[in-house]
Amino acid sequence: MRAPAVGKVEYKRGTDAGVINQGLFYLAWLMDHRAEFEHLVRDRLGVTAASQVLWSGPRLICIAGDFTRYDVHAVREHRRSIDLVRYRLFGRDLLGLETVASVSGGMQVARRARRGAVTRAAADVQGAAMRELAGAVDEVLLGLGDGVNRVERKTYRAYQRLRNFACLCPPQRSKLLVYLKVDPKDVDLVPGFTRDVSGLGHHGTGDLEVQLRTPRDLERAQELFRASYAAA
Repeated sequence: MRAPAVGKVEYKRGTDAGVINQGLFYLAWLMDHRAEFEHLVRDRLGVTAASQVLWSGPRLICIAGDFTRYDVHAVREHRRSIDLVRYRLFGRDLLGLETVASVSGGMQVARRARRGAVTRAAADVQGAAMRELAGAVDEVLLGLGDGVNRVERKTYRAYQRLRNFACLCPPQRSKLLVYLKVDPKDVDLVPGFTRDVSGLGHHGTGDLEVQLRTPRDLERAQELFRASYAAA
């Protein structure tokens, strides 16, 4: 036999704007008083039934004469599992029930999971783009002239002639940082692209920080790369 799931049924004779809020209040009260509910089930239905009560997916069922479009919208936006059921009386002996809206809390979890998957996929794409950009930077720096050596350090990659003239930090989420042996005072600093870090602690050699986000930024930075190479 299928284990009984926890639920709350809220009934209103007509249309009541507070039916959902009131039902959610009572459902929250029920979830906060699990022990009392299980004790009641044990007294009425026995120990076996009480042990099989499922608390993982509580459901609220609201039954009323009618619902407004605002009720339907609120249900679809809520994280709880909620059913809106409209009743109709046919004569004195017949009762009809019609589901107006039905939302499963699991659907919300699935949507969040899908959004998480999309976010992770986007992050993977962004990470791949940054790694590709780092490879292009490496190629440009090594190609500045004869005698350029690349040295792997713990927190950055150094490019040397007689001394370091450029330091490339590991790719960040959306940008690369390159430090150059160029006096920031000799450069027209551009926010988001170049920065004076002479008074700041940073990994790498040089007081000019260059931020690279796209291949176009790499093109803009090549003149600075050549100036740093010449200074070394």
